[in-house]
Amino acid sequence: MNDFREAAKLIERSSKIYVLTGAGISTESGIPDFRGPDGLYSKYSPEIFEITFFRRTPLEFYKLHVKLLEMMLKAEPGPGHKFFAKLEEKGKILLVATQNIDGLHQKAGTKKIVELHGNATRYYCEKCGKASSIEEVVEFVKNEKVPICSCGGLIRPDIVFFGEPLKEQDLKLAFDKVREADLFFACGTSLVVYPAAFLPELAIRLGIPFIIINKGETQYDDLCSLKLDSSIGEAVNEISKHLTL
Repeated sequence: MNDFREAAKLIERSSKIYVLTGAGISTESGIPDFRGPDGLYSKYSPEIFEITFFRRTPLEFYKLHVKLLEMMLKAEPGPGHKFFAKLEEKGKILLVATQNIDGLHQKAGTKKIVELHGNATRYYCEKCGKASSIEEVVEFVKNEKVPICSCGGLIRPDIVFFGEPLKEQDLKLAFDKVREADLFFACGTSLVVYPAAFLPELAIRLGIPFIIINKGETQYDDLCSLKLDSSIGEAVNEISKHLTL
């Protein structure tokens, strides 16, 4: 319990909180992670999420994508999404940098956000750049057709596939903002996916207080200021009991 109280104290003393989130913050909303016991990798080959697979067999990727998309669109923000949205309302949040592609932070009300791996509900043509709607893409897939733009280009989701680099402007913003932070959170992420896993390393080098909320070990557990080995929901609920915002 003392650790939750300590986390609350750090939050109260801070006005520029940087939050890095991973799949663990959305599992409580029913969105599966990749590497967990019931994660996507336990049901599907990791190859499906690679850019080479998408280029080779886009329709096969899209069939799975539409299933996951339906799940994402039905999902509601979990306790962690709501907690950080509330902290933003109170003027405490500098930036939320998420590795998730589900849009649940925005659904909770977060505005100061960078989506490092993109957003699965946005689509564009690789050839001409024109945006496409969810409805257009779903219609193609339901008719067993690859989503193709009117210009003939392949329509793709606005996500970063494995094997692709992150968008330079998003990465720059994410790293630049760490330097302004007075508290760094890593929530629901095992901190093994790079370059996002370099963000806490920068926070440590800069001497910024660093809190990890994650069920299970991370490589930074011995280097952080505070490790809360619990679900996001339990952690933010306990922290909230000690906050006087």
